[in-house]
Amino acid sequence: MANLTKLELPPQGLNTLFGVQDQNIKHLETLLDVSIGARGNELLIDGDDRDVATVEQILRDFVDLFEEGNVFSDKELRDAFKQIAEDRAYGLKDYFLRARFNPTGKKQVAPKTANQRKYLDAIAKNDLVFGIGVAGTGKSYLAVAMAVDALFKKQVSRIILTRPAVEAGERLGFLPGDLQEKVDPYLRPLYDALFDLVDGEKVTKMLEKRIIEIAPLAFMRGRTLSDAFIILDEAQNTTGEQMKMFLTRIGFGSKAVVTGDKTQIDLPRGQKSGIKEAEAILANLEGIAFVHFTDKDVVRHKLVQMIVQAYERKSNEE
Repeated sequence: MANLTKLELPPQGLNTLFGVQDQNIKHLETLLDVSIGARGNELLIDGDDRDVATVEQILRDFVDLFEEGNVFSDKELRDAFKQIAEDRAYGLKDYFLRARFNPTGKKQVAPKTANQRKYLDAIAKNDLVFGIGVAGTGKSYLAVAMAVDALFKKQVSRIILTRPAVEAGERLGFLPGDLQEKVDPYLRPLYDALFDLVDGEKVTKMLEKRIIEIAPLAFMRGRTLSDAFIILDEAQNTTGEQMKMFLTRIGFGSKAVVTGDKTQIDLPRGQKSGIKEAEAILANLEGIAFVHFTDKDVVRHKLVQMIVQAYERKSNEE
């Protein structure tokens, strides 16, 4: 059922809302299959009743936020519109007032897709979360951001970042240098996320004081990790035994996030991935959440999304 609605906006907010060459409004029209036109500072919205109602709520929220002095970039607005289109219960105020956070004052972090937002919500609400999905979906970065946020809010006293030592056909023994030099390049993606979120000098001091610890998974055996935010990255390369060992390290006051991509398993042929086994065994346990990412959640270069889709198509054909 089509519906035509008129809505008045403050003139100074229209330019921000519409964006450069009206790209924000055009994006919203595409997402919700509506037509939005402007006559002065009056907007005309035409489309299905449900879509028009969603646009009306977006615009009312926008006016409130704008009048409160909030600043918006075109990209932020388009990201918000996309998430609202995917989940109508989510609003513009949720995106700009609740979903974004700044762990250390250096860089603001915001979910760019509905699944990223569900992932952050799941980490906030559960002691153990599995983030499973393809490369480039922000699984590791967002987990590190939440860990840093928890540390700076004193919800935990340390961060432990770990990975299994199997990757891309290479083993640590073949890398040059001593143990630390072998481990550093292998764990570099976790370092990169940390240095992006926290000033380099602070990271270095926290690594020296072992407030932040980055180590291969084998180093976790025999330990109990209490009052910590623990991230197991690249968990598709754990065996079932390693995964069980890791999960049973979690101590009181700790939170754990396990990330992995089931399409990039580098274990020897015939060896079952620990993340697949954990998903089957733990799926219905209370206090454990599983969040699945797809190629639609890829937030890297658009080519990455296309590459992921191409490989998936090939895999489905085999």
